[in-house]
Amino acid sequence: MFSLLSWLPHFPALEWGSDLLNSLLQGLLGACGISVLSNLLKVYFFVGCVNNPKRRLEKERLRAQWASLETVHLAGLALILSFVGTRVAALVVLEFSLRAVSMLLSLDKGSLGSEKLQLYLLSQFSLGCGLTCGLSFLQEGAPHRTLNLALGLGLATLLHMGARRLRQHVCRLYELHSSQNYCGICLGLLSGAHVLPRLLGRALAVAFAVGDLAAVTLINQDFVTTTEAVRFWTPLTICYMLLVIYMQEEERRNPGMQGQVQTVLMRMGGLSVLLLTVGRWLDLMSLFICLFGEIWCLMGVRTLLDLCHVQDFLSRRPSAPAVSPPRDPAQAQPDQPQKADPS
Repeated sequence: MFSLLSWLPHFPALEWGSDLLNSLLQGLLGACGISVLSNLLKVYFFVGCVNNPKRRLEKERLRAQWASLETVHLAGLALILSFVGTRVAALVVLEFSLRAVSMLLSLDKGSLGSEKLQLYLLSQFSLGCGLTCGLSFLQEGAPHRTLNLALGLGLATLLHMGARRLRQHVCRLYELHSSQNYCGICLGLLSGAHVLPRLLGRALAVAFAVGDLAAVTLINQDFVTTTEAVRFWTPLTICYMLLVIYMQEEERRNPGMQGQVQTVLMRMGGLSVLLLTVGRWLDLMSLFICLFGEIWCLMGVRTLLDLCHVQDFLSRRPSAPAVSPPRDPAQAQPDQPQKADPS
């Protein structure tokens, strides 16, 4: 399938099959990227819950992760991203980027950490769409596109498995290893877990920068003249700005899970109105798939979203447990008061 298509006669079925295989590979790559982000965030939140005795219930929820459910979640994300159209995926990436920039500019210094973590959690499906858009743009017209995507999937699978093993190791052995100074990984998290959100933020900034560039380029390919492009981008910009203003107010009023679901419904509703005027009917089907994908990602991070609203969660950093030095047996008995010498 990699290079035989150039030797076979021109059949539409072969081209359709190759496009379907490429879409599945891109969906798997996007799902692996979402899984890496989710696992690293779970590691950070678990370390914070271990350091806070009040978060014992959330710690047990993060620890009780079934491998079968994770596999189903990853497979579902791969299928959803595979069948989302490139045009709709580009619109989702641009909408989230505008919302993220607006949220970061309007944040107060006191709530910067929690709001950023919540933004990282809500960016999962948009990150998958950004990865698929970037791959579609970078691999467009490549002679060995399927082979390139397969190699990229191999690297993404290694990253996914590494992040998953790290989360499993931390959830099982972090408390023991950090208290006994035994494991280098756990000791590294004990002293530097607070740096993890900053590293994730930089990686997400690079990923969305590439995704935004690819999204704008892919959307402009459908326009022949500048007038058609202006006719599309003008209502799109106005719609996005209104959505951003409305969603920021709704998130402040309803910061819980119900508010996030309402925000997703409002976003997809605004995009559906826009696509009814300047889009295609096939885009509406992809939009419903995106709605399902957004809710699918929200269900997997419900506990983490609740932790973002805890006031004292980010104020606690992991600290090394105090280890008392061994005492000499001769000093085990309490000191007896000295008797005064008779003068």
